[in-house]
Amino acid sequence: MSSAGGVRRARQLLHVSVLAQSAAPCGRFLAAANDFGEIAIFGLSAALSAEAKEENRRPVNVFKAHSGPVYSLASTERLLLSGSDGEIRAWGWAELGRKGCRELWTRRPPCRSSLEVPEINALEVNQRDHWVVLAGGDGAVRVLDLESGAFTECSRPQLGKWIRCLATESDWMVCGGGPALTLWHLRSVTPTTVFPLAPPQHHALFHQDMVLSGGVGPALHLLQLNGDVRGRVPVTPPALRSLCLHPRSPEHQVLTVGGNSPKIDVFTNLGYRAFSLSFT
Repeated sequence: MSSAGGVRRARQLLHVSVLAQSAAPCGRFLAAANDFGEIAIFGLSAALSAEAKEENRRPVNVFKAHSGPVYSLASTERLLLSGSDGEIRAWGWAELGRKGCRELWTRRPPCRSSLEVPEINALEVNQRDHWVVLAGGDGAVRVLDLESGAFTECSRPQLGKWIRCLATESDWMVCGGGPALTLWHLRSVTPTTVFPLAPPQHHALFHQDMVLSGGVGPALHLLQLNGDVRGRVPVTPPALRSLCLHPRSPEHQVLTVGGNSPKIDVFTNLGYRAFSLSFT
């Protein structure tokens, strides 16, 4: 890289936000995406090793995935899916550690007009039925059939124009974004808990008997299902954008936390940050 290119890259990294993360099916790698359209692949197992060096906490590969920000990532057993402005792309996990990797396919959901291209804020994969749900910034939820490539769509304008995060577990769903972060009982389709956090919350997930959430402010929120805040854990990013649990990590229960920073915090328990990965 030329000296001018190096300076430009250094300036760019000052403004990086990690918007999405996804764990590899094998549990040994982490994909993280930023607002410059890049995806970085980290060797998580190497970074967690007792003999880890500083270079083990930097990406093994960084590539340009989209021309705009990458808002969402999700994984199947074979594919990494990435969502940006009006498009979703598929990448083969087996190729992502190599330079020059290329997408396997691109799908673009139907839009009302060329001026209303929605950002794809969240992806949720159903492995059994081979489809993926796309949550759009236009208030629509779309379902992509991974085998046929066909889209179906449902619109929910009466419930808000922007859903940023969504997670399900058994009979429960937690979702938030423009609206307050709320726990829903799916069978009765009723909200049971509104969590006392300032919107927007950008990412939430279930973990054991809690909900983990991140949004405005440099803290990871540990929430009980009745709405009580069990704890706030300090993190490096000044605002959180993405959380990722790594249940298949070989030796640890690992949580990675990203946001408005080039650094991704790695927790091997929920009490403290073990170290940080970095785009730099």
